[in-house]
Amino acid sequence: MKAALNGVPHFSVLDGWWLEGYVEDLTGWSIGPRPNDVEEEIDQKQDIEDLYTKLEKKILPAFYKDRERWENIMKHCIAFNGSFFNTQRMVSQYVTNAYFK
Repeated sequence: MKAALNGVPHFSVLDGWWLEGYVEDLTGWSIGPRPNDVEEEIDQKQDIEDLYTKLEKKILPAFYKDRERWENIMKHCIAFNGSFFNTQRMVSQYVTNAYFK
């Protein structure tokens, strides 16, 4: 989450905070499909294929060949994730949920 404040796009599986902060091609990229509420077996081959495909077709071309697009992604990381995943919001949400509900 700290990296997002510095404009670093994220590339990871959709769990933890990234499940909430993820917007494909805008704040970063996911590895594998969005998880369901029902536990299902993880398809590692699909995740590996997704990882290499996105690196080759989306991430590396944007970084090396399209500076404007990469800067736009960095700005969205700061604007979306940096404004939501911060201590002020976390403490306010905790106080509201813990003491007023």
